[in-house]
Amino acid sequence: MKVSRLAAAAAVAGSAVLVLSSPAFAHVTVQPEGTAAKGGYAVVNFRVPNERDNASTTKLEINFPTDHPLSSVLPQEVPGWKIAVTKSKLAKPLEVHGQQISEAVSKVTWTAEDKGIEPGYIQQFPVSVGVLPEDADEVVFKAIQTYSNKEVVRWIEVQAEGAEEPDAPAPVLTLSDASDGHSHGSSTDDASDDSDDAEATAATSEASDSSGGSDTTARVLGIVGIVVGAAGVAYGVLAGRRRTATGDAS
Repeated sequence: MKVSRLAAAAAVAGSAVLVLSSPAFAHVTVQPEGTAAKGGYAVVNFRVPNERDNASTTKLEINFPTDHPLSSVLPQEVPGWKIAVTKSKLAKPLEVHGQQISEAVSKVTWTAEDKGIEPGYIQQFPVSVGVLPEDADEVVFKAIQTYSNKEVVRWIEVQAEGAEEPDAPAPVLTLSDASDGHSHGSSTDDASDDSDDAEATAATSEASDSSGGSDTTARVLGIVGIVVGAAGVAYGVLAGRRRTATGDAS
């Protein structure tokens, strides 16, 4: 699953330098490829705009959460960028698929090998992440953006519930509810429905065959009745003629 998602992300990464034309991309954000479900894996894109007219973005650092560490972090190669992955020891080991994980990725850094993200453009950086937490509705990352003029912008502010968006908001990945149980239930229901439909079809077919047999029998009996009736009428006519002829002879 992760391999196929990364392959899809690679196609996106090939054309990920886009012209920045919407104020919605005014800061670093993170969006999943498809959905990011609790307890699962997802490929996410960190979208980085260049907000300066006289400098290019030459470096991006994404710091991963320590309250919900991710056991699997696989960055996708991006042409023109060098990747460095930093791991850290966990205060409390994670158990993933029956195995103890004592360290996890704490930071991924992309450094431009050429011009980087030039003014008026945006770049996407795909990463496969998991296992996503089951007891949280979102995952907060902290991003640090460095420009060619040495300016550093820290996208690390967490928006408080009900408050306005801060000036430098941290990228937030919203998680959807896990749907495995529902999917299994739906499959069972569908199988049950298919079984019921099959039984109904068989019953209808049987009834149709039975009805067809009854109709055929009724038609045969009707024809026999008509023939017998016609024979009776003919016999009556002949008998009447014989009596008439006998009377005349007398």
